[in-house]
Amino acid sequence: MTDTDRPAPGSRPGLAAAWSSVGGDPALLTRVTTVERSGALPARLPVREVARACVGACALAAAELGARRAGPARPGRPPGLEVPAVRVDDGAVAAAFVSERHLLVDGRAPVSFAPLSRFWRTADGWVRTHANYPHHRARLLAALGTSDDPEAVAAALAERSAAEAEETVYAAGGLAVALRTPAEWASHEQAAAVARRPLVERGRLDSAPARTLTPVDRDPLLPAAGLRVLDLTRVVAGPVATRTLALLGADVLRLDPPGLPELPDQHTDTGFGKRSALLDLPAGRDTFEELLAAADVVVTGYRPGSLDHLGLGPEELAERRPGVVVAQLSAWGAYGPWGDRRGFDSLVQAATGIAVSEGSAGRPGVLPAQALDHGTGYLLAAAVLRALAEQADEGGSRFVRLALARTAAWLLEGAAPTRGPGGERTAAAPGPASASAPGAGAGGSADDWLTETDSALGRLRYARSPVSFTDGPRDWSRPPGPWGADAARWG
Repeated sequence: MTDTDRPAPGSRPGLAAAWSSVGGDPALLTRVTTVERSGALPARLPVREVARACVGACALAAAELGARRAGPARPGRPPGLEVPAVRVDDGAVAAAFVSERHLLVDGRAPVSFAPLSRFWRTADGWVRTHANYPHHRARLLAALGTSDDPEAVAAALAERSAAEAEETVYAAGGLAVALRTPAEWASHEQAAAVARRPLVERGRLDSAPARTLTPVDRDPLLPAAGLRVLDLTRVVAGPVATRTLALLGADVLRLDPPGLPELPDQHTDTGFGKRSALLDLPAGRDTFEELLAAADVVVTGYRPGSLDHLGLGPEELAERRPGVVVAQLSAWGAYGPWGDRRGFDSLVQAATGIAVSEGSAGRPGVLPAQALDHGTGYLLAAAVLRALAEQADEGGSRFVRLALARTAAWLLEGAAPTRGPGGERTAAAPGPASASAPGAGAGGSADDWLTETDSALGRLRYARSPVSFTDGPRDWSRPPGPWGADAARWG
């Protein structure tokens, strides 16, 4: 198959579904053109199609909002083309979906997965653990009653059933899930709860006045210029969403609790365009309320319910800041028997049957990227942009809500595979793909989608954003800085 440009409507049901999920006008799909590259994100499941759809929906939402704020098209532009043309290139998407593997800091490559974050054999199957963060690692070891020697952990898990290991570790505050087939997951109560929800939950919280969007220029066209985003997220999916909003011109301030450091390389990869501050929410409540009073968007990505006691639920935020858009992200969904559980992309892949679908010879496999994280992140950004556009017409504070498990269900519901996997990826692999192949099938050299810049952290090599539309930004306005180095105030 050769690389081709193709119009999106009709032949791209993935994009149509993603765009519909955020409330987009189907007529605007004619503005999207895709560049298909057959080697991008190789997998048995339709990862390439889902990734393309999520990025396409985000870019189209940005173009739509940008057209609204920029006013009439430039002289010479044909009438009816006020919404800028969107171009989604599989190569750019594939590079961005493994951005954490492309990152270099002064020539040093990051380590994405810790030694205890992997699949392990149990007495009756497999279990996947996540121990990248020190506190999760400590809880895993405490639950198993063993040292941090991988052989000792393997021996402890080999004596337990996968279900027992899952419950024991979660009861201790750690992270482990039993490997399930798609059918086994479909019969689980949490899967049933997830299946009853739309891909993107959207709603109106009150009758706040319509949002007034100030005009913006087209050089470049920044749809989110002047908007303030409070970023209360961690890890990958939420930070990818806010990194994208920063690309589009938003003033993004990430807030983290002082006692819960982020993984440095992870923070660097997702920190482009943002500022990073530390704030103890209970002790610094007055500071937070000052920030909230001037915020347009609040994005949260902590375990469901963990921020409610601080009055950070959508209804409470809207009561104190009418007109706000509240975007919520979780692993399993804020409902069902797992509604209060922590989770990560790798764990959701294992629980939902994705790891079985991508495995071979009785061993679990992985997707070629943390596609649930990245895809959900771009879809979350798209939902925020569309909520802002809807506010300009109808008013009302808004909420949008997404879950990695719901994105996983969408992936599993996708079209039958059109190609085989790009190589065996087994349980021994530390992450979604081999670090020796950072391009991850980008349809040629991944260097086409990479660039470099200087920063306070050193010389950075990184993946460009795949969100592309006519007159839109080509790069972030600022590089990432050290975790927590900025003041907790708006720029």
